[in-house]
Parts: sequence; structure tokens; C-alpha cells
Amino acid sequence: MAKGRYHHGDLRSALLDAAETLVRERGADDWSLREASARVGVSPSAAYHHFASRDALVRALSERTLAWLGTRLGQECEHVAGQADDPQRRLIALGRGYVTWALDDPAMARLVLRGGATGPDSAISPHPHDVLSAELDRLAEAGDLPAFTRPGAEFVLWAAIHGLAVLLADGLVRIDDPAAVDAQTERVVRAALNGLARETSPAADRQAARSAHTERLARRTAGEPH
Repeated sequence: MAKGRYHHGDLRSALLDAAETLVRERGADDWSLREASARVGVSPSAAYHHFASRDALVRALSERTLAWLGTRLGQECEHVAGQADDPQRRLIALGRGYVTWALDDPAMARLVLRGGATGPDSAISPHPHDVLSAELDRLAEAGDLPAFTRPGAEFVLWAAIHGLAVLLADGLVRIDDPAAVDAQTERVVRAALNGLARETSPAADRQAARSAHTERLARRTAGEPH
């Protein structure tokens, strides 16, 4: 067994790093826990002390990546120029950060943005969904989004932003210039926000959308076990 490939006591992080490299090399599915162990230079039995299966490793990698993405999107919102004069700028920056990440790191995006990537007990902070929700709350509190349109608005924005990201990543929509991608993202975000702002009354029969993350939050709020 090779020695010195990882710092003592940090095998878990080293396995996550190896898995991330394998995802980028081969895609979301075409690699194993045994291969990740070999990349680090340990036996599979050593890896099993940290991850009982490949699925457990994938879940942990997804959680780590989503927390990183949440941090990045929050920073994009905080640092964007012109937000004092244009309240939508923060959400446009969030959308651009999301689309840019999905295009720059498509294999990792496909790994973490699919059903089952995280579980009922996943702890992700900051979660990208929470960052998006906080920005919509900010917009509503400032009076730039009607309060009755706020419930569920994050799913409208996410559908618009994620849809554009997937279309671009899969080549169904082609835009060669990164600046033009940014411009298209801004158009999509503004269209979604302006559409929400034009709603005239709450839809009483609208069924609330849910995600794995919002279901986790609901259970925690209700004091239910994970």
C-alpha cells in the first residue's frame, strides 16, 4: 500500500477528493469505491471505515458540493455591483453563478442535481435552496415582490435557472460567448421575477411544490425524526 498520499486522520476528505476527480474523469456513475481507495493509496477495507458503500460516498460528496455551491452563490449575491439601484441584481448574480458552475463542472452538477443525491438525514449548510429563499425573502420584504407571490417562488426561479443550465450543458441551446450566457441568464431571471410580480392574486388551489431539502426542513420544524 502506498504511503503518504493523504494527511494522517484525513482519509475521509482524501476519499471525497478522489471521488470528485473520478467523477470529472468518467462521469457520475462509471467508477467505484475500490477505485477511489486506490487513488488515495489505501485498501477498500480502510475506506469502509468511513463509507459503507459507494452510494454513501456519493451522498457525502453531493452534500459537500452543495454546501460549497451554497457558499459560492451567497458570495455572488453579496458582491454583485449595482444592487442598491436594482433589487433584482442579487438574484441575477445567483442565477449566473449557478449556470456558470453547471457549465464549468458538468459532471459534478449531474451527480448532485439528481434524485437521490442526498438523503433524509443530509446536513447541508448553506444549502443553495436556502440561499435562493433568503434572497426572495429580501426582495419581498423590500416590496419588490408581492408578498402573496412569495410562497413557492423559489421553485419558479430554480426551474428557470436550472432549465437554462441543463439546456446549455446538454447542447440543446448553444451560446458560445460567456458574456452572452450571462445576458441570457439575466433575461431568464428577470422574466421569472417580473412574471411573479404580475400575478394579481394568490392561487388558492395551487399545490405547494416540494423538494428533498424542503421536506427535510418541514420534518425538522415539526420535530419529527429525520
